[in-house]
Amino acid sequence: MPVTVSYPGVYIEEIPSGVHTITGVATSIGAFVDFFPQGPMNQAVQVLSQADFERTFGGLDTRSEASYAIQQFFLNGGSQAYVVRVTSSTSGNGAVAAAIAMEDVPGGSPVLTATAKSPGAWGNQIRIDVDFGTTDPTKLFNMTVTEVTVQNGKTQVVTTESFRNLVIDPAQPNDAAKVVTNGSQLIALSNGVTGKRPAQTGTITKGNPDPTSVAKGDTMDVFLGATKLGTTAGLPDAQTTLSGLASALQSLIRAVDKQLANATVIVTGSSSTVTWLVARAGTAKPDDFLAFNDGGSGLATKLGLNAANRQNVQQYALGGNAAQAQALPGANPQPGSDGIWNAATDAAGITGGLIGSQSAKTGMYALVDVDLFNILCIPATVNLPDTDVVQVASDAIQLATERRAMYILDPPSGINSVDGIKNWLDANATLRSRNSALYFPYVDIADPLNSFRLRATAPSGTLAGLYARIDGTRGVWKAPAGTEATLSGVQKLEYKLTDGENGVLNPLAINCLRVFPIYGPVCWGARTLNGADQMADDYKYIPVRRVALFIEESLFRGTQWVVFEPNDEPLWAQIRLNVGAFMHDLFRKGAFQGQTPSDAYFVKCDKDTTTQNDINLGIVNIIVGFAPLKPAEFVIIQIQQIAGQIAT
Repeated sequence: MPVTVSYPGVYIEEIPSGVHTITGVATSIGAFVDFFPQGPMNQAVQVLSQADFERTFGGLDTRSEASYAIQQFFLNGGSQAYVVRVTSSTSGNGAVAAAIAMEDVPGGSPVLTATAKSPGAWGNQIRIDVDFGTTDPTKLFNMTVTEVTVQNGKTQVVTTESFRNLVIDPAQPNDAAKVVTNGSQLIALSNGVTGKRPAQTGTITKGNPDPTSVAKGDTMDVFLGATKLGTTAGLPDAQTTLSGLASALQSLIRAVDKQLANATVIVTGSSSTVTWLVARAGTAKPDDFLAFNDGGSGLATKLGLNAANRQNVQQYALGGNAAQAQALPGANPQPGSDGIWNAATDAAGITGGLIGSQSAKTGMYALVDVDLFNILCIPATVNLPDTDVVQVASDAIQLATERRAMYILDPPSGINSVDGIKNWLDANATLRSRNSALYFPYVDIADPLNSFRLRATAPSGTLAGLYARIDGTRGVWKAPAGTEATLSGVQKLEYKLTDGENGVLNPLAINCLRVFPIYGPVCWGARTLNGADQMADDYKYIPVRRVALFIEESLFRGTQWVVFEPNDEPLWAQIRLNVGAFMHDLFRKGAFQGQTPSDAYFVKCDKDTTTQNDINLGIVNIIVGFAPLKPAEFVIIQIQQIAGQIAT
């Protein structure tokens, strides 16, 4: 702004340049909607690699077409995607989160509920340990949360989280519900009873047991649950320390039965306040617990190990079933479930889950909260009846159009003929759109979940990755097709098309996947579903449509500064400068047809585009035109013999 002068001298005034650089947006961010075994429900989650996807959503699952599509997306060149996990909308068929209500003492009252962070059977593999080895063992507690998996019959730890010095009191900063819910990737805590705390896991002695109260030769009976396994041998020596007593008891318990070979006895608590000995069975089942009775010498009574209200499971296990719930002292589990995701029995539920609600932003509409995505894939439609496919695809096309994205439509599974795909598209011609594309046939990839046998997979994920790869190497204006458009990870195609069959499908805007010697499987088509010859649409070709969407989105974001600026020639000149610079940069990169800028593009914003009436209405009109690069679909080589020279 102008400098206010007050004294004789030199003043410095900075003049705005009028340059507002327009940056091109990303063009190959994928979006996938489907069933997955774990992960946040009805939320669009960004994943940047296959490893990201596996950590958050559980990786490949035979029930999830998109899990294979996402693998193919990253394998073929994709680098960023948003994934939305959905479940059946049919009542009773939706996924359920595993949970457990922990009690203040075994058999007492629930004081805290732990629920898996997301629904699904995966939550049944979460284990919780509670101990009182805190800075104040009389009031505080520690919680260790572990996710396990079983591989080759052995339980392995996936991840472990520890939270120390917790209390159940919403007024305190170390309130368990706040600390764990905010800090854990595995569980959320709720229903806390202020002033209470969950019982320690394992079988606990009385507080401050006296090691000198036991004598050499003392024994006790050992039970695993309600089953007596035997009686310990006598204590080998008199004890003077708790750590020594813990070590001696551990050895005696392990010797009772081979099932207890990994049993543990540890000291927990604080020597300045209160301490306990904690015994755990060390078996593979978290709901196993040890119980003790006197075996002739009163050892269990001396240590308080025979009190039923101190005999607890070795770990709280989320999930379980009703029979286990009755057998678990101090535990009320709610089993986690993946729900039912089966198109043969619940097509309506799958359709409802995929579409979701616009107002609630569920299903595919969870993507509304995403800033930008470019390629939408919903391969779960492949097993649905045609009426449901049309319903899902219609919503997907509308969403893609509103968000300036492309939707790759997958044909139903089982279509393995030229007539089959033609007839299907004819019957569902309402799915034709400038913002959608269709590829045929299915691709066969190795399935790690089935001994690497081939699995016929919808092609959308593979093609979305191909779009990303070509965008990165050549630009969004290059058709994602041709001999360089190889399909990584594809071992064969479900149907091998001939040139003649390709010639039947291409004019109908059905993009063909072909296999050629040397090159292998490649994409051999680049038309939108509005690209049928008879439709004569401006956006016949995928690269032309995607370039237009790219320019639209980039200019939409890059001209926000114009709003509320004075609407006159100085503003129009700045608009021409900035939009022109953006378009010229694309011209230099080879995005347009034409050898000169004037042949390739134009930007108009002046008194001809914005009349006085427009100005009075608060409108500024910017007209941008470009000469699109269209792919060479048909290469015609004319060969002619040179006739012998005849002397005349």
